[in-house]
Amino acid sequence: MATTKGGWCLCELLRFFYSLFLPGLTVCGTLCVCLFIILWGIRLLLQRKKASVSTSKNEKKQMVVAFFHPYCNAGGGGERVLWCALRALQKKYPEAVYVVYTGDVNVSGQQILEGAFRRFNIRLTHPVKFVFLRKRYLVEDSLYPHFTLLGQSLGSILLGWEALMQCVPDVYIDSMGYAFTLPLFKYLGGCRIGSYVHYPTISTDMLSVVKNQNVGFNNAAFITRNPLLSKVKLIYYYLFAFVYGLVGSCSDVVMVNSSWTLSHILSLWKVGNCTNIVYPPCDVQTFLEIPLRDKKTTPGHLLVSIGQFRPEKNHPLQIKAFAKLLNKKVAESLPSLKLVLIGGCRNQDDELRVNQLRRLSEDLGIQEDVEFKMNIPFDELKNYLSEATIGLHTMWNEHFGIGVVECMAAGTVILAHNSGGPKLDIVVPHHGGRTGFLAESEDGYAETMAHILSMSEEERLQIRSSARASVSRFSDQEFELAFLSSVENLFK
Repeated sequence: MATTKGGWCLCELLRFFYSLFLPGLTVCGTLCVCLFIILWGIRLLLQRKKASVSTSKNEKKQMVVAFFHPYCNAGGGGERVLWCALRALQKKYPEAVYVVYTGDVNVSGQQILEGAFRRFNIRLTHPVKFVFLRKRYLVEDSLYPHFTLLGQSLGSILLGWEALMQCVPDVYIDSMGYAFTLPLFKYLGGCRIGSYVHYPTISTDMLSVVKNQNVGFNNAAFITRNPLLSKVKLIYYYLFAFVYGLVGSCSDVVMVNSSWTLSHILSLWKVGNCTNIVYPPCDVQTFLEIPLRDKKTTPGHLLVSIGQFRPEKNHPLQIKAFAKLLNKKVAESLPSLKLVLIGGCRNQDDELRVNQLRRLSEDLGIQEDVEFKMNIPFDELKNYLSEATIGLHTMWNEHFGIGVVECMAAGTVILAHNSGGPKLDIVVPHHGGRTGFLAESEDGYAETMAHILSMSEEERLQIRSSARASVSRFSDQEFELAFLSSVENLFK
């Protein structure tokens, strides 16, 4: 009796769901059609807007080329790529209109251009229109203490929508890594899409860190200690990586800055037919003017670090390793040592990090031997590098490392992290000669710094000469040739 009743209930339940199938299918189909019509209407509206923007005063159609770079007034390597790319395109396509989407609302366009010249020694030959975005806070990591990748990516869609509403370009180039904006500009804006990827938003290395339950700046200790939370985060990362691959595949042209980035983008975006390595531009010529012999004019040894004050740059490792170096007996027989950390501060979070680094120096008792230089002019950067003996870099899996190249071109002995671009592309033997050193741990950095300082001037000169000879492949000229060749299809 109970069995019969249970079977009857199951049949009734199935019949009920079946009765909802066709109405549900109809509703879903209607909603999809309505959504398609709305999106198509938005696309037509944007196309009309694009036509009005690209028509000049003499009624001649001009191509509009837009770069999405919300932090274009920062002083990092990504910004150098932006300005060099704009300069190269303006030389080859002077008739086009160039636009930069930026969130730097507290400065004028002229001030941004002056900052580019002051920091990078780059001056553009034609005007640039700046579209100022008010919603940049949506991509700030501080807004998302949890699910940061997802929050910033969804925020970038809203920021991209604000940009698209203000200007609809013919060619859209994401030069900062906001891949979730690509479908927006391709399918609604009808743009040709280019991407310059400095660092994948998520990588297989990040997946392995979570999978192996290792502590990292993007994997908190309380998650690593909990197997369930680690599994949930791993599923979240896999789902995010899948969606990241879908949006990235919207690109018509993909440029990556190193062999390390290439391997990750190929595995995630799967667009090998339109992906090329374009090494970022480094102002090696200016640094090559620094003489190798009689380089130092002051007693002692200066150790210099170049890099934005972001958490992944791992500046605390530099300070802790330097403290260990000072405590080593070998330091007693050396002249005075000073560590100078040079970098760009984008916002209050970066300034807070600098204050935390100052406190770390005080806690270690080395505050008199450590200096911080933020957003300094290019000439001042060059002066510091001309005096430095060692160039320091500590970021794990740095995508490329423009600061590493600049240190090598200036004639410092580079000590970089044994991973990513520095390991695969930069600090590699040149005609059989050593070009620098690699390390990973505090002890490793301290010991290697002590080893470099104990070397004779002639030994250091040999390494510096090999390093300097190897950096010509990272020059502005090589970047312009590779960049223009890669984006050529976007202008046909």
